[in-house]
Amino acid sequence: MKTGNVLLWSSCALALLTTLPFQAGAQEQQILEDLRGRWKFQIGDDAHWSRPSLDDAKWDDVSVPSPWEDQGYPGYDGYAWYRKHFVAKEGWQGRSLRLHMGRIDDADEVYVNGYFIGFCGQFPPNYVSEYGTTRDYYLPEWCLRFGSENVIAVRVYDSQLSGGITDGQVGIYALTDPLIPTQSLAGTWKLRSGDDPAWKEPGLNDASWHNAVVPLYWETQGLKDYDGFGWYRFSFIPSPGAEGKTMILLLGKIDDVDEAFLNGEKIGHTGSMNSRPERLRTSNDYRQLRAYTIPGGLLKPGEKNVIAVRVFDAWLHGGIYDAPVGLITRDAYMAWKDRHKDRNNPWDFWKKFFD
Repeated sequence: MKTGNVLLWSSCALALLTTLPFQAGAQEQQILEDLRGRWKFQIGDDAHWSRPSLDDAKWDDVSVPSPWEDQGYPGYDGYAWYRKHFVAKEGWQGRSLRLHMGRIDDADEVYVNGYFIGFCGQFPPNYVSEYGTTRDYYLPEWCLRFGSENVIAVRVYDSQLSGGITDGQVGIYALTDPLIPTQSLAGTWKLRSGDDPAWKEPGLNDASWHNAVVPLYWETQGLKDYDGFGWYRFSFIPSPGAEGKTMILLLGKIDDVDEAFLNGEKIGHTGSMNSRPERLRTSNDYRQLRAYTIPGGLLKPGEKNVIAVRVFDAWLHGGIYDAPVGLITRDAYMAWKDRHKDRNNPWDFWKKFFD
């Protein structure tokens, strides 16, 4: 999430857009598990409190969402943790899952069964508040235990006034009509900080690079507090369904800007690597779905292909952080896009509304 100074009219426009129905300007979502209600709560800070095996029976009970000042902690500023136990239903498998945490005052980190899946704002000493931002995190299926108990742990820092999970929707949701790749490429990729044009070459030996889950912020897996250039690499063999068809490479959402290469050839980019960090902090490049058409003859059927993605992150979050990631036929992509064209433009919704 990005923040920055904006003109008054921009603020008014943003306020207007946030009054749109939930499906306008975004994909429709269905609630699977309402997580409002009683959570376990403890002031203080301990990294062990993210562990699913922790015995939190003696922690206080608080209501979520609601400021902790209204629940027995008046005037408290600082760190605190929330924990919630729930059962992940077997029927959730194969769904495109999201974890909504409402608004959190001021900064947070979210763990599911001990896996660090997302954050918003920044903790001291480089403190950044995101108290007005609604938290909507991609929930990877691999971090859940289907048919058994799971634990969400939320680390929160509050600097002043109200603190904690204060309001908004809190629950597990699923996209009702997700964009599903013909061949998923989500999983373990290679990741390295720094920048070298040779890293796009398919023959490069990347065995010493760091293993990273894609999609997931790179701050959650070894590059915490890192801003700057980074490269991803992934090798795969196309599924038989790709042969003879126009294919599109989906790279989900990337924070902030990127250039994508397939077998050493550039196939697309979003944003400009030459932009000043100050501009990127207020741009919307990080919100854009990456979908890059693969030129004919570049994808090698039955052989190893190599994707390389050059990323520049200006501030806070970084990397390939949201789904979908994979290959999709042009026909399937365009059919999905046609179904969502009105939702992707909020102004189209208002035009219909007033017609």
